[in-house]
Amino acid sequence: MLVIPAIDLKDGQCVRLFQGKRDAVTTYSNDPEATAKRWEASGAQMLHVVDLDGAFTGSQKNFDAIIKIRQSVKIDLQVGGGIRNINTITTLFSAGINRVIIGTAAIEDPEFVTYSCSRYPGRVFIGIDAEKGLVAVRGWEAVTSINATELAKHLEGRGAAGIIYTDIARDGTLSGPNIEETKKMVEAVNIPVIAAGGVSSIDDIKKLMNIKNLWGVITGKAIYSGTLDLKEAIKVTQS
Repeated sequence: MLVIPAIDLKDGQCVRLFQGKRDAVTTYSNDPEATAKRWEASGAQMLHVVDLDGAFTGSQKNFDAIIKIRQSVKIDLQVGGGIRNINTITTLFSAGINRVIIGTAAIEDPEFVTYSCSRYPGRVFIGIDAEKGLVAVRGWEAVTSINATELAKHLEGRGAAGIIYTDIARDGTLSGPNIEETKKMVEAVNIPVIAAGGVSSIDDIKKLMNIKNLWGVITGKAIYSGTLDLKEAIKVTQS
């Protein structure tokens, strides 16, 4: 199971939100490149980078910061937030991004998902953000009536290379991951699932390791606030 550090960008700074609320912001660094280098030095094999401004507005706003991160580290980068057309995907891949994450557009424009996945096989993941099992969109500001696991199965059929499953109620809270819902998601599909939301400690990492076939976990606030040591978490998952 991969442990993947998150770098959430807002106005070019490295921040974390509480439960995805745009006005509940904690700024951790005004130097995203230095942050990326720090996590790479700690042993991370991949970084999860989100353009929060893009997620809320529908078009990427932190492209320059993303490129600086790309130039500062050698490990893989997966990028999400505001990716709602093929030109954005092509631009990111041309800039050296390894994988993109489609969120809102997976609901609002399923043909875009099909086309993107066929054009770039193995490189398009879907971000499914849920509250009580129901999918949320547009920076989590709107909760739909769509079941998260049913959506995952549908998008697997459209060619999605993997799912990033976030429990909104837990995200940024350090309250522990939603093991039950994460397990349901992993069992619903045959493609990789990465869990996000609520990780607070090495015990949470160990609990997630018990979910058979869980491909990875994203951690943000825990490694920024110091309740989880990234090096230790990576060591535990690789042992």
